[in-house]
Amino acid sequence: MGDAFQAPLGLPGLRKRGPSQLATRRFRQRHAAFARATPWREATDRLFFAVRPDLETAAKIAERTMRWRAAHGLTGKPLKPEHLHVTLFHVGDDDTPPPAELIDALAERAAAVTMPAFRVEFDRVMSFGGGAFVLGGDDRLIGLHILQQRLSDALDASPGPARRFEPHVTLLRDVRRIAEQPIEPISWTAREVVLVHSLLGQTIHRDLVRLPLLQA
Repeated sequence: MGDAFQAPLGLPGLRKRGPSQLATRRFRQRHAAFARATPWREATDRLFFAVRPDLETAAKIAERTMRWRAAHGLTGKPLKPEHLHVTLFHVGDDDTPPPAELIDALAERAAAVTMPAFRVEFDRVMSFGGGAFVLGGDDRLIGLHILQQRLSDALDASPGPARRFEPHVTLLRDVRRIAEQPIEPISWTAREVVLVHSLLGQTIHRDLVRLPLLQA
């Protein structure tokens, strides 16, 4: 692999090697080209980095989602357990599959971020924009905030205002809005970051890269 992306000073756990200006320019070009779908064609492919619950926790979330769905009179189709995730960084949408060069560049930059595995805990459900019914939380999601910031610093090809990040797990989508309410907490240990290729409208997720977090 080539040089890692330049890490901002003051953030622990990041390598502090920087790429050449040419490497940085090429990365930005690949990133921008993928995220810019042809205007007259609908996007079919999405790339994003995410953290997923382990299989046992995902099954528990799916079971409880069915209960919440019935209790609140929701009719939206729940996500498959294997599709449950927390999005950390949305790379972009396009009308063609992501090129191998972009995947390699993203993987290299994301691998420059190091962080120990950590616990996450969601303690509420609520409706978000776009009809999403989600798991949410607060103080016990600090690890996700830290990881998202480090990953964004390594990957964002367009420096500018910080992206707003509110960690959540989408459970289903429904036109009915549900006010925030507490639940029995759901927790797991985040052990890896995954680069996911989603085929939009087909409910297909393909794991392209898996980057393990440091184990204690």
